Amino acid sequence: MKRNEVDRSKLSPMMRHYVELKDKHEDTIILYRLGDFYEMFFEDAEVVAHALELTLTGKSAGLEERVPMCGIPHHASEVYIDKLIKKGFKVAICEQLEDPKTAKGIVKRDIVEVISSGTITNSNSLNEKENNYIGNLYDFEYGFVLTYCDITTGEIYAEVLERNIDDIVYKILSLEIKELVISSNADKILISKIKSAKVPITYSDEILNNEYESIYNKVKDTRIVTSIKLLLYYLSVTQKRNLSHFQEVIIKKRESYLEMDIHTKRNLELTECLRTKERTYSLLWLLDNTKTAMGSRKLKNYIENPLIDINKINARYNIVEKLLEDFITADELRDNLYEVYDLERLCGRISFGSANAKDLLQLKASLKVLPSIKEKLEKIKFYKNINTLDNLYNLLEKSIYEEPPNSLKEGFLIKEGYSNELDELKTLSKGGKDFISSFETLERERTGIKNLKVGFNKVFGYYIEVSKGNLSLITEDMGYIRKQTLANCERFITPLLKEKEDLILSAEDKIINLEYSLFTEIRDKCKEYIKELQRISKVISEIDVLESFAFVSEKYNYTRPNITSTNEIKITSSRHPVVEKVLKSGEYVPNDIIMDKNTDILLITGPNMAGKSTYMRQLGIISIMAQIGCFVPAKEATLPIFDKIFTRIGASDDLVSGESTFMVEMMEASRAIRFATPNSLILFDELGRGTATFDGMSLAEAILEYVANKIKCKTLFSTHYHELTDMEKTLPNLKNKHVSAVEENGVLTFLHKVKDGSVDKSYGINVAKLAGLPDEVIERASAILKVYENNEKKKDTIIQTSLPLNFEEKKSIAEEEIKKIDILNITPIEAINILSKLKEKVK
Repeated sequence: MKRNEVDRSKLSPMMRHYVELKDKHEDTIILYRLGDFYEMFFEDAEVVAHALELTLTGKSAGLEERVPMCGIPHHASEVYIDKLIKKGFKVAICEQLEDPKTAKGIVKRDIVEVISSGTITNSNSLNEKENNYIGNLYDFEYGFVLTYCDITTGEIYAEVLERNIDDIVYKILSLEIKELVISSNADKILISKIKSAKVPITYSDEILNNEYESIYNKVKDTRIVTSIKLLLYYLSVTQKRNLSHFQEVIIKKRESYLEMDIHTKRNLELTECLRTKERTYSLLWLLDNTKTAMGSRKLKNYIENPLIDINKINARYNIVEKLLEDFITADELRDNLYEVYDLERLCGRISFGSANAKDLLQLKASLKVLPSIKEKLEKIKFYKNINTLDNLYNLLEKSIYEEPPNSLKEGFLIKEGYSNELDELKTLSKGGKDFISSFETLERERTGIKNLKVGFNKVFGYYIEVSKGNLSLITEDMGYIRKQTLANCERFITPLLKEKEDLILSAEDKIINLEYSLFTEIRDKCKEYIKELQRISKVISEIDVLESFAFVSEKYNYTRPNITSTNEIKITSSRHPVVEKVLKSGEYVPNDIIMDKNTDILLITGPNMAGKSTYMRQLGIISIMAQIGCFVPAKEATLPIFDKIFTRIGASDDLVSGESTFMVEMMEASRAIRFATPNSLILFDELGRGTATFDGMSLAEAILEYVANKIKCKTLFSTHYHELTDMEKTLPNLKNKHVSAVEENGVLTFLHKVKDGSVDKSYGINVAKLAGLPDEVIERASAILKVYENNEKKKDTIIQTSLPLNFEEKKSIAEEEIKKIDILNITPIEAINILSKLKEKVK
């Protein structure tokens, strides 16, 4: 039965209300509260029953045929909602807005919350070590603004992006945005690619007017403000969220951080292992010895956004160094941090009004250790400080029971001594319960029934229970009134018992209502401290990360890098930190990475599996570690500040457009040579192998020449094209390196040592033998190889490896000027002035 096929005039008032709500939330599953259950009807019921394997029933709703229905228990709803969200559904919670006992007519109900993959707040559904971002993509014709936030922490970011659809999709994937809000008239190709990347899309065109201005009132760029307002409307109005805990927006500028695209992050395995897609064996996994959830999230943010400000980097080094020197303070600080709960997300729950008593106890426990943390931060001269919020701690200490129930409507929330009125009610209730206890003894004596019991249940209240064998002892003058007959006993009440029951239950109801009221007052008082708690959270998460850096540096013998303004690399005895940890102690072979100011390219040759890729990756990872403020795995390290890192390591097809491996290689090479600057780092592993040998070799040589002559940035380029090693003779800023291996009697041994010079043999057949190919195949391959080698000798072919290419083409004045224009940060009047000047130059 379909909702739009029924005669609505025949529906019951309750069902008519449901249908009207559903009309406003077509793309959302509505959980409609009826008593102790959330019910779903019509198509929602059929879809959910199938998705969650629930029983589909029916409900009489005024029609001849019963309406499809399924339901879930209210007390266990979170489990079912999580399953629906993971399956890609949105869920709207329709609650009863008044007590059914006191309501006149139909109980008022309305949507109080809409939950989607980007707006989950339930702590059990969230990964505490990662942010849960929801974003808005605003199209302003010649570019985009991407605004994204984590509603559980109140963090919000915005970034202006160029109009490159693939880059936009990769950016969204890199940030792991869980849901994207986009306008209904957005670019169809863009929408298609976002959907193919499995990012949920919601369409919304409304803008929030003049609310939560503190989030964006310092932003001058109207494009960014528009994008923020689009996202805030969706969260505030559509999702019915309270956003009072949202912090001031952070405008992310590319020039403030080391730039890395999603391919670089994945190739270097910064936050997940390339093979397993898991956190284990990534750089994040290695460095994460944080003690708080906030610190773990902050560390991930650091790794994905390394600094390029040398002063900020050195400030972090200084703290790490201080923690290593004062190891007793560092150990005590780690113990203190372990006591701190997730303050950022606690602030979110307090703001939403969903925090329970246990949440406030976690807040209290965190506040308790702040004085000790503050003392240690001052001792190590940390560049930020915290307030201890003693007043808030004292409020929570004297008000909230240490072991409260999960529900806020069961009582036992507020301590004695906090409220005189509550204490009086508890005394009254206790007196009544004491009477019930003594009443049982008195009745046993009065009746002579030794096993007489006084009990209680929610249906009948208090009762006197007498076994069948003792019923003859009950006389009419005792005033017993029969209430219930069971198989082996009878239950009675007396006027006195009923009087005390009314007194006790009335007091308990008042206690529960008063405790709930007092608790909400305390929670609202906590709201006043949210901004300060968020500031404290930032400080704690930052020191937690630096404490983790110190712990890892001491454990694995890392050293403080020397960051220089010269374009020079000198890393002695460098190691790949993750590979070193995974290998058994003493197995890892360290290597030097030396590139003076006159060396821009290291051309690396050597057999497969010898360690070329590891050598290249470790330079990328060491550079990133250095620029996030961590010590590095080396005996000594001098490094420049890199502004961008470009990589092509390993063979994989495109994530979005389905291009082939070779096409992706060329696209990434193109990106690198178009956007790299002299301060960038390029890591290319066997570029050109995805096509015919001479095509690949020609492209590799041309790219190397372009990098050497035009870009002049630090580059590591591994290859099996041994002919390319002759380029060292014609390119003074290129040096050959090789990963050594020893062959004895056909047996290949990898030494994993990088040495000067090149090799002229690839050892491919030896590697195949190590991999376990049958001897028959190995012998046949060796025979074929000899034939090819003899043919090459007969041809006596000399391959020219350095062509007299002219890179100094005639430059267009207008073209060179246009290249300098930053179209994302230019006003209309500035654009007109520039156009006028260009016109004059062309004349």
